[in-house]
Amino acid sequence: MDLPGLPDLEKAAELVYSAMPETPQISWPLLNQRTGAEVWVKHENHTPLGAFKVRGGLVYFDRLKREQPNLRGVVAATRGNHGQSVAFAAKRNGLGALIVVPHGNSREKNAAMRALGAELVEQGDDFQAAFEHAVKLAGERELHLVPSFHRDLVAGVATGYLELLRAVPALRVVYVPIGMGSGICAAIAARDALGLKTEIVGVCAASAPAYAESFAGGKPVTVAVTPTIADGMACRTPIPEALGIIRAGAARVVVVGEEEIRSAMRDLFTDTHNVAEGAGAAALAALMQERSHSGGQRVAIMVTGGNVDREVFARVLTEV
Repeated sequence: MDLPGLPDLEKAAELVYSAMPETPQISWPLLNQRTGAEVWVKHENHTPLGAFKVRGGLVYFDRLKREQPNLRGVVAATRGNHGQSVAFAAKRNGLGALIVVPHGNSREKNAAMRALGAELVEQGDDFQAAFEHAVKLAGERELHLVPSFHRDLVAGVATGYLELLRAVPALRVVYVPIGMGSGICAAIAARDALGLKTEIVGVCAASAPAYAESFAGGKPVTVAVTPTIADGMACRTPIPEALGIIRAGAARVVVVGEEEIRSAMRDLFTDTHNVAEGAGAAALAALMQERSHSGGQRVAIMVTGGNVDREVFARVLTEV
């Protein structure tokens, strides 16, 4: 897959801004003090869905509706934020949305998808199992299967990184959590479109290290996922196209543990009073792991989402 260039991203931005404003990037003094760096936080937890995925859905559905004007509905697999994006964009385009989630998925993300008009089906124990069921349902019900990785999704998500990189010049590093790969590929696309030298550093959860091991080994490796608070990063099987882009454009991939992620969720709340879900705090966890190398540098993290169940977040905040 060729990465979208600057004209593609500018066009994608027009579509995105028809539904939402730009999100802020803020350098919080307490967080700077904690990390010893000049940290800029891109607040994608401030989108209409509380997560960055909304951008990709808007761009993907614009093309889908133009190319298939008689389409009646779509199906997608998700752990939550992708599904909200699909439901949101489908509703805006007059389409039905069937969303498949694994058993034990976030109750509040499930409720949000239903509130957006989606029909929800629970199947399997992880994302991969849910995706396989979504493929089956697409054939049975004659629905369009919305993928988790696609050039249009990357172009939409890249508009957020375009905002960040234009607003904050001379960034040394941007830390990006990796789920199925659209986020980090979007960061690489925006960086390359602007001709910058900013390092893009991927972040994987130790409980879902498939992309980290694949990055190191040079080919996709399937790795079992163990329970993680960062459900948006719970990838078992990397997407080859995404891996190729990451290996070509990312400086490295950092692996963070569950306690590091939970600590980062607390730190973000303490220092910025923003709620971050596990995946949304992973970038800060990686920065904290590498803070001895980042002293005095201008770096950025993206809070990719704030959609964490209340009882989960309450437990995290009371841990010491």
